Amino acid sequence: MKRKVISALLCVAMATTLLAGCGSSSSTTTDTEAEETEETEEAEEVEETEEAEETEEAEETEATGSYAGQKIALVGKSAGNAFFEIAAATFVSTVEAEGGTVDVVYPEEATADAQIKVLDNLISQDYDAICLSANDTNALQAKLEEAMDAGIAVSSFDSAPNAESRQVFVNQAGTTAVAQALVDAVYDITDGAGQWAILSATSQASNQNAWIEAMEEIIANDDTYADLELVEIAYGDDEAQKSTDQTEALLQNYPDLEVICAPTTVGIAAAAKYLQDNGSSCKLTGLGLPSEMEAYTGDGDDYSCPYFYLWDMEGLGSLSAYATMALVNGEITGALGETFTAGDLGEFTITEADDGGTEIVLGLPLEFTPENVSEYAELY
Repeated sequence: MKRKVISALLCVAMATTLLAGCGSSSSTTTDTEAEETEETEEAEEVEETEEAEETEEAEETEATGSYAGQKIALVGKSAGNAFFEIAAATFVSTVEAEGGTVDVVYPEEATADAQIKVLDNLISQDYDAICLSANDTNALQAKLEEAMDAGIAVSSFDSAPNAESRQVFVNQAGTTAVAQALVDAVYDITDGAGQWAILSATSQASNQNAWIEAMEEIIANDDTYADLELVEIAYGDDEAQKSTDQTEALLQNYPDLEVICAPTTVGIAAAAKYLQDNGSSCKLTGLGLPSEMEAYTGDGDDYSCPYFYLWDMEGLGSLSAYATMALVNGEITGALGETFTAGDLGEFTITEADDGGTEIVLGLPLEFTPENVSEYAELY
């Protein structure tokens, strides 16, 4: 009996041992699987982290190679100039499409002093670039040099400060090309002889003065224009009312005046309205917006303007934007002979400007006639 009890106890003990062994084996298997799962998850996490880092590095590389994050100030001559506003709109949209931002700023009035105040304020606001249409050739130099010394890229379009005050100028059309077109228009409208006058913007506007100087040089050096008499250069300061007043004064002072040439969009629109409203026989040409000149452009006595010129203003704004962004990125420095690509506009080469600095020329001036003015008026 005792032997049977002992045997039974031994069997129970063995069974317990076997069960314990089985339990231990099962626990060990579970722990191993957990460790393998944990290792797999850690590997996946490492792989995901590496992929994320690679994606981030790729995005950073892409941003560095583009114009993302640039902060640019665009400074106009004065508020209310439709020409500038059209160019400014495409400047802004071009920069924003590349990931940058633009602040369009206007001085309180169309003077150098007012622009200097604007520039002084902008220099302290950490801009990457300033692009401006200058109200004066030389007066802005000290402030623009201060901006460049602070690491701010400086470009200009439409109206350039002097060569020392900028890195590059974006010219809507070559100075000589514009001057030649205007001189030939005056010659054509007057039939080659007679009195004519110029109605400009401000007396210090660099683009206006460059065109006027080139016109005078063309006439002086070519006997073809010997019978044209330039009687006065008047200034309407790019203000509609003052330009109207100057037009009236020109007609009073020169009863035989045959043509007024206004190389300014504000001046030509004001003069066109005054001449047509008053039934003047004096005709008009110059640089204007088709949308503002459509009602005054035509053949015969009922219209004040036979034809006039301008250029692709939207293209000018876009080209100026690309040039400015390229300066910030170091793709160009503004040096003679450099090339860069301006989006869909194509490749451009930096050339020498008339003032000894450098410029990028958009193209030739466009002629607006009674036949095409309405079509272009729908654009600008």
